Amino acid sequence: MTLALKHASLRHPPSDLIGGVWAGLSSTTGAQLSSRNPAKPEQTIWSGYAQREHVDAAVAAARRAFPSWAAWGRDNRFRVLKKFAELCKARAVPMAEIICDETGKVMWEAKGEAAALASKVDITLNASALGAIRRVEGFEFELGPQKFGRGFFKPHGVMAVLGPFNFPAHLPNGHIVPALAMGNTIVFKPSDKAPGVGQMLIELLHEALVIEGAPNKGAGVVNLVQGGADIAAALAAHEDLDGVLFTGSWPVGRKIMQANLDHPGRILALEMGGNNAAVVLEDADLRQAAIEIVRCAFNTTGQRCTCTRRVIAHTLISDKLIPAIVNAAKGLVIDVPRSTRPVFTGPIINEQAQKAVFDAQKAWTKKNGGELLLESTPLDRPGKGWYVSPGVIKVDRFVAHEGKDAGAGADTEIFGPLLRITIARDYEEAVLQANATRYGLAASVFTKDPKRAEQFLFDCRAGCVNVNTGTAGASSKLPFGGLGLSGNHRPAGAFALDYCAYPVASMLERGSAAQLAEGMKWEDKWV
Repeated sequence: MTLALKHASLRHPPSDLIGGVWAGLSSTTGAQLSSRNPAKPEQTIWSGYAQREHVDAAVAAARRAFPSWAAWGRDNRFRVLKKFAELCKARAVPMAEIICDETGKVMWEAKGEAAALASKVDITLNASALGAIRRVEGFEFELGPQKFGRGFFKPHGVMAVLGPFNFPAHLPNGHIVPALAMGNTIVFKPSDKAPGVGQMLIELLHEALVIEGAPNKGAGVVNLVQGGADIAAALAAHEDLDGVLFTGSWPVGRKIMQANLDHPGRILALEMGGNNAAVVLEDADLRQAAIEIVRCAFNTTGQRCTCTRRVIAHTLISDKLIPAIVNAAKGLVIDVPRSTRPVFTGPIINEQAQKAVFDAQKAWTKKNGGELLLESTPLDRPGKGWYVSPGVIKVDRFVAHEGKDAGAGADTEIFGPLLRITIARDYEEAVLQANATRYGLAASVFTKDPKRAEQFLFDCRAGCVNVNTGTAGASSKLPFGGLGLSGNHRPAGAFALDYCAYPVASMLERGSAAQLAEGMKWEDKWV
């Protein structure tokens, strides 16, 4: 095996960051943690040994740092975040390179994720009428001649951030930036599939804190702990947290909720995937619909929570739409992430994810009657990576459960390039099929009728609903989140600031005209 213990993009060897000190992970006392290049599985990108005791130390460091960081003031905190944005722009190329190498993303997509880091700062701190920061601005109004009402926002305290592998920089950054802006301190555990990217993100944040003279040189404001499920569980259930900000799967989100049943005051912001539908009505632009469906079903090798998983085609256009989707999927260019030619997508994250796609394909076709229109297969590419071609399956209908009788339309999120299609006889049936899921993250409708588009926006049960564009991809200027198994009504994106601070109501009397209620007596000589 070729070891690359320190990727060229990183300033430090594999480490945790505890209270401003980089703690190396070369000790063998903990479980070994390694990430491999999905395009070259023999190449190790990052390797170290997780340290359980670092969880307690990191939370304690964040707790110590919280009072001074919160009291330092918004302008100072914003200055740190703006410096962080400058550093992200200056180091966008090495950030894209480690994203590419550790996740298998093609370089154009890795560059897009790297660029989003600075953009998140700009969007969060935007003070215009539509800016995110306006959502947590204080206000004051008159209640009486010398009595005033005031509303303002305070940080929660210590926030744990648990990141995913598919957007290992962008998605945790979407929690961290607003949390820091409001005065919280952070303990970040990256995905164990992308620890290197997570480390680089914290390297940039810590550097910004030091440069801008944060209290105690920023010690404890941001902390990093690496590890697998055991470290994540220890962090999410820690007694001294004020919030858990999570992006990942429903099964893991469920464990986080269970671990916090005795902490009703702890904020939980959970984004947990989707089984997203695209509805194509009989009057749709079929070129537009087919291109958007294929792009959104298979980009990032199907590893986006907003990827199109299900298509509901109106019976009048299904004979044209379905072959078009299959033909477009066949033509996708799947190759090494650093290829010099245009490449749509690279490998899936690992062998287990590849196998999950093939297992689901087999279960939905050979066992449950789905019709295999395009088979997903392993692809042979240089480096012998985990490449997988798109798969398309036709099913009778979708159901909102995944039990033994669910069949090929089971409500299962497969995190890979596997698309299922069914046919609906009219709009009403199409809506029923779109809503036949316990998830509720994203959906799309394709139609030329503005009235039916508006009706679908109302009828569809999802947090992100698009018209004539695909389900995957979102604007950070809008809220981002879902319903049901997709989330717990804590949308991120532009609304992330809402769960990073709590509102405080104050009434302020500026005079001495205290009011006597009925039945009260008072004599000034008493005081």
